[in-house]
Amino acid sequence: MPTVEIVTAALPANRKRAIAVRLTRWLVNRGVTASHVVVSFTDESRNSLFSGGMPIDAITPRPPAPAHARVVCCIGANRDDRFRDELADELVAALATADRDGFVYVEFRPIESPLVYLAHGGRLSRADQVVST
Repeated sequence: MPTVEIVTAALPANRKRAIAVRLTRWLVNRGVTASHVVVSFTDESRNSLFSGGMPIDAITPRPPAPAHARVVCCIGANRDDRFRDELADELVAALATADRDGFVYVEFRPIESPLVYLAHGGRLSRADQVVST
């Protein structure tokens, strides 16, 4: 049950959808069930992210690409360094910040399936007990 939380400057809905679809396809190609991928976006206001005491907005470019993004990914504890490295690269590519010198922070939080619960069809189940349909 990978979850990807992206905090960045406001993006249009179609851009958010494109990023979510791209990340979902990437994960599906690595054995994840599409309906188990959760991508969420939080719009961040200007001058709300600082690095080294400096607002990131003052030292990074402006749109069309987001000037910065903070991403937290909860992924299975069984995923290795290669998976995390490749997912981090895919996140940066999907956000299209790297080629514009944007600031991207990616954090991985490994999690065991028994610690995740899903509600589907009026029933709550642990992620390790969910049957894919």
